[in-house]
Amino acid sequence: MNSDIGPDKPQPRRRSGGRSARVREAVIAATLQQVLDHGIEGLSLGSVAARAGVSETTIYRRWGSRTALITDAVNDLAAVGNPPPQTGALREDLQQILEQIARLITRPGVARLLGTAAALDADPELTHARTTFWNNRFDQIAPVVERARTAGTLRTDARPREVLETLAAPLYFRLLVTTEPIDAELITRCVEHTITLYQPPP
Repeated sequence: MNSDIGPDKPQPRRRSGGRSARVREAVIAATLQQVLDHGIEGLSLGSVAARAGVSETTIYRRWGSRTALITDAVNDLAAVGNPPPQTGALREDLQQILEQIARLITRPGVARLLGTAAALDADPELTHARTTFWNNRFDQIAPVVERARTAGTLRTDARPREVLETLAAPLYFRLLVTTEPIDAELITRCVEHTITLYQPPP
C-alpha cells in the first residue's frame, strides 16, 4: 500500500499520569520499534531498555517476562488510531474499518511480526495476545453490524465475527501469502463483496 495511508513508525498513544505512564510509553514505543526492526525473535530487552532510557530491572519488574512485554506492545500497536467508526452508513463504516486494518498491517515490519507470531503459536502468551487483538476488533465492529441489521442494510443473522473475517481476510492473504499490494481498489472490492454477501434478500 502507498506510504500515504499511514505513518512508517509506530505512534504510541499519549498518556498522562506521571513518571510511571511516561516509562510505560517509552518502553512500549522502544519495544515496538525493536520488534518491527528485528522481529520478535530478535528482540533484546537490553536494547529496549537502552532505547527507552530505563534499566532492564524496570522492565522485568513491570512486565515480568519478554513475552508479556511483546504482548502488551502488540496490543498497544493495534489500538492506536482505531476508533470505532460511526458514520451512520454501512459502506463508509466498513471502509473505515478496513482502512484502519490496512494502515496497521502495512507498516514496515508488521508482516514479519505477524508471521513470527503465528510461527510461535505454542507460546500461550502470544496466543493470548493474538486472541485479545481479534476479540477487540470483533467488539469494535459489533455496533456497526448491529446498526446495519436494525436499519435493514444487513441480514438479521449477520454476525460481527463473520462480517469482519469476510471483510479483512483478503488483506491478510495478500500480506502474508501473495505479497501483492494492499491498495484502494482491493479495499473497495472487499467492502462491496462483504455488503453483497450479507445484504438482506430482495
